[in-house]
Amino acid sequence: MHDHAPSPGGIRSAGHRRLLAISLCLTAAVMVVQIVGAILTGSLALLADAAHMFTDASALVIALIAAAVAARPPDDRRTFGYQRAEVFGALINAVILIALAGGVAVEAVGRLIDPREVEVAGGLMLVVAVVGLIANVISMWLLSRAQRTSINVRGAYLEVMGDLIGSAMVIVAAIVIVTTGWMPADALASMAIAVMIIPRAVALLREVFSVLAESAPRGTAVADIRAHLLGYEGVVGVHDVHVWQLTRGAPVFSAHVAVAPDLLAGGRSAQLLSDLQTCLAEHFDVEHSTFQIEPAEQSDCEPHHA
Repeated sequence: MHDHAPSPGGIRSAGHRRLLAISLCLTAAVMVVQIVGAILTGSLALLADAAHMFTDASALVIALIAAAVAARPPDDRRTFGYQRAEVFGALINAVILIALAGGVAVEAVGRLIDPREVEVAGGLMLVVAVVGLIANVISMWLLSRAQRTSINVRGAYLEVMGDLIGSAMVIVAAIVIVTTGWMPADALASMAIAVMIIPRAVALLREVFSVLAESAPRGTAVADIRAHLLGYEGVVGVHDVHVWQLTRGAPVFSAHVAVAPDLLAGGRSAQLLSDLQTCLAEHFDVEHSTFQIEPAEQSDCEPHHA
């Protein structure tokens, strides 16, 4: 007997897309301010942060497109729907982050090795960096809740977090330049921005590859799930257990459940099926589960893979 619990709703919601759109507007506006500020001040760090803002804007556009695609309903060819589109959007975001970090690092090292006579206007640099910091704080606040359930929004959230840290680094460099006149602080801030980006990008890539490899979601213990299922009266075996996720916040579970003959004879399999699905939903946050209920004697004849 097979049955499926309903897939989770609202993960790829219009609310998420609205938050992404607001963040995109904020990011694009601050990016323009930072580009103008970088030209007027001669600051490499401010220009690097503006480049990061440009990358953020691109990433948010990708995230919006992916979220819209993911919201499409399932069809006969894509029976799980289009939720995996979010994963590919997150993959693009991670690659952009790594490329950005490399470019910023190369330029910063070049300035430190071969310093050029560039006068950085620290005061204006500080004002522009503070504007960027405020905008990033607002964007992070807007995305903070949605990023817990969407890997795609998570990618955009990490982009904004990187920009917030970058703005903070630019502020520190600007203060150093204003108070001491030490211009290499600008290149060092650029290097710091690059160093801060890499670990987050790698972490996002690891999560993307984990989803594409159909690994069990982090924090999901298959042994614990099996133990819960075996605790139900009449269940004598659980095998061929598979747990994976379509994207962040959308885990999927399937298993064969061997039951005692008297449970089937008594017509209690439907109630057991409902109880097992409720167990997965309430204890392990798995809304989409598939069970094959079979008599114990049939289970003994089948090869067990998990």
